Amino acid sequence: MSAFDGLRVIDFSQGIAGPLATMLLADLGAEVIKVEPPGGDRMRHHPGYWCWNRNKQVVTLDLHRFEDLSAARRLLATADAAVFDWLPGELERSGLDSVSVRGADPALVHAWFPPYSPAGRWSQLPPDEGLLEAVSGVAWLQMSYEDRPTCLVTPQVQYGQGMLGAGVLASALYAKRRTGQGQTVVVSGLHGVAAVESGGTIRAGEMFRLGGRGSRGGVPNYRLYECADGKWFFLGTLTPQFFLKALEATDMLHLMALEGVEGEFTNLLKPGINQQVIEALEARFREKPREEWLRILHEAGVPRGPVGTIEEWFASETVRANGMRVELEHPDLGTVVIPGVPVKLSATPGSVRHLPRPVRLEEIGPHTRERGGSAPVQPGGPLAGVRVLDLGAFIAGTFAPAILANWGADVIKVEPLEGDPFRTYGLGFVGYNRGKRGLAIDLKHPEGHAAFMDLVRVSDVVLDNYRLGVRERLGISYAELRKVNPRIISCSVTGYGPEGPLAQDPGFDPLVQARSGLMALQGGDDEPVFYQIPVNDTASAMMAAFGVVAALAALEVTGEGQEVTTCLANQSILTLSGEVTWYAGRPATPKGGLDLLGFSALYRYYRCADGWILLAATRPEQFHAVCGALGHPEWAAGWLAEDALREPVEGELARRIAGALADMPRAEALDRLLVRGVPAAAAVSSEELFEDPWLLASGYFEDFEHPQLGTIRGPRLLGWFEGMPNGYPRRSPLVGEHSVEVLRECGFDEGRIARLLEGGAVRQG
Repeated sequence: MSAFDGLRVIDFSQGIAGPLATMLLADLGAEVIKVEPPGGDRMRHHPGYWCWNRNKQVVTLDLHRFEDLSAARRLLATADAAVFDWLPGELERSGLDSVSVRGADPALVHAWFPPYSPAGRWSQLPPDEGLLEAVSGVAWLQMSYEDRPTCLVTPQVQYGQGMLGAGVLASALYAKRRTGQGQTVVVSGLHGVAAVESGGTIRAGEMFRLGGRGSRGGVPNYRLYECADGKWFFLGTLTPQFFLKALEATDMLHLMALEGVEGEFTNLLKPGINQQVIEALEARFREKPREEWLRILHEAGVPRGPVGTIEEWFASETVRANGMRVELEHPDLGTVVIPGVPVKLSATPGSVRHLPRPVRLEEIGPHTRERGGSAPVQPGGPLAGVRVLDLGAFIAGTFAPAILANWGADVIKVEPLEGDPFRTYGLGFVGYNRGKRGLAIDLKHPEGHAAFMDLVRVSDVVLDNYRLGVRERLGISYAELRKVNPRIISCSVTGYGPEGPLAQDPGFDPLVQARSGLMALQGGDDEPVFYQIPVNDTASAMMAAFGVVAALAALEVTGEGQEVTTCLANQSILTLSGEVTWYAGRPATPKGGLDLLGFSALYRYYRCADGWILLAATRPEQFHAVCGALGHPEWAAGWLAEDALREPVEGELARRIAGALADMPRAEALDRLLVRGVPAAAAVSSEELFEDPWLLASGYFEDFEHPQLGTIRGPRLLGWFEGMPNGYPRRSPLVGEHSVEVLRECGFDEGRIARLLEGGAVRQG
């Protein structure tokens, strides 16, 4: 069986986020019926459509017709969950909103994926990745050489909304299996932003995480370098130990003795000093070709990643070894190559069975809903009552438990006595570790190991991101955990999976960005570009959280725990799913460029007198509206509307638009465009981000206190459960802050706790 066997989901969504979320449920056994309008999904011509809608039956209904709307209601009456992504107000006008549907059917999980937020000025914009990046500040957070917003060539926020949405849906269905109750859930575009930017959209006082000038990376130990042959690689030495190995291997150890560094790693992160070290390393790496440097660094055990292309990566042995390349046949398209299942469940695995399959309404069989259990609803979220032991470090392994904490789980961050090495990075650590209690314990100490295993006996989930073999050496592999708790769910996140040529390599996010072709795709014909969003880390965290909840849902049926595994390499394909999906004659993927302003004269960022806007015109009639809005209807005589949509970013039309907007206040420019139906939005700058009225009104941020950093402002929610309200119950913990509290709560007597502390096996912060 698969985790969601026996569940039916009706998917009314289009585009990326909703279909991706329901695809992940379908992979794990849910019966997903996709309802499309007569013209089809708005992205039906995008290659990604064939991936995001796999394993689904597709039925066509015109919901503006009484007969088809009635048929849709009959389908909903058989469903366990329904997914919508319509704009605010559209569900109410059709009578398919949560109040109308669940009022008559409280057992249904009603999921809404609004493209931006449930309300506010930007909520009525058409679904568009670029507009979402603009209004959320993501475009400005991207590292660049010029002080301006940057277009991303891949829809990472919508991918994030989809992956997060899968976990939210899974949590609601898990809660339904336990309690028998459905509920309303919301996964907005802004929730997707929070998922990919929890370590980016966070501020303490005037302290705010920025990546530095340029798109290669702002610190010498974690950035792109060019070699003598013009080829690039990423140096991924996030920890002091790895960076010292790199300096030794490159004969550059003398840099640690520079004035201002004085042998202290953290001094390298200071402005001025870091640039001096960067320049020295840039000169050094330009002395040899890339292959020679990769060999030298590999032999020294230094994390490094050559910049490749998406085509090379999708065809690589690493991708094949992880089952992330699947070939299926289509009667018209021929062979279609799509990504595989990104998260593996040992006892209830998923599978890719078929491409989207059109069916007639009468071909859809009957379905008997699961009745679910009768457990009481606990306060805190759908995962209330689930205890998670978080052994993760850095981002991928430890953000997954933070997501679970936001959904109600009791998460205990289990750290070595010296703490997670990612604590060096301050606000980033805080952003990815919220909602947890802290336990510092030495797993190599016999008493510490025994104590940890006793914690496993009374826990539900253990999650880690150790390199291969570490769990076995520590005696905490799934096989060992299962001996003391057969119901335990063990989730492990690695860099490159258990097999393949890179399996033993450390897997930091930008190393996978480089290898996967993401950096080259964003850079286009220019140099590669380092994504500020830790794409593979945050995606792996979301997929780990989804896998854990799927395993919890399966546990309700089977009574048995299981092992859940995923890796950054899998998510490098999932977060390029629309870009790597291949068939003969598929449309080309757009190329990027340094500080990319956009893709055409009518879809790009423009500077106004007091800020930037994104003009996002994509339809021929919008060209004439742009001309009229800017007071130049005569421009329309110079281009056919269809040709205007293809005018280059820096061409004559772009120069005219830029000239018209340069001295115009941003608010006026937006009013002129929006009243004529032209999609456009403000590009929220880093300076505006934390006080932006729309973000504040949308409830994106919340303030909380930290004993060392003072008042912190960061994202509030990773999805919303109306029937089981959720959120972060606490800030990130200090090292060992709750050690004694946790041990007491888990049944340890005072004498044993005292011995653990005195013997150095446990530390109380």
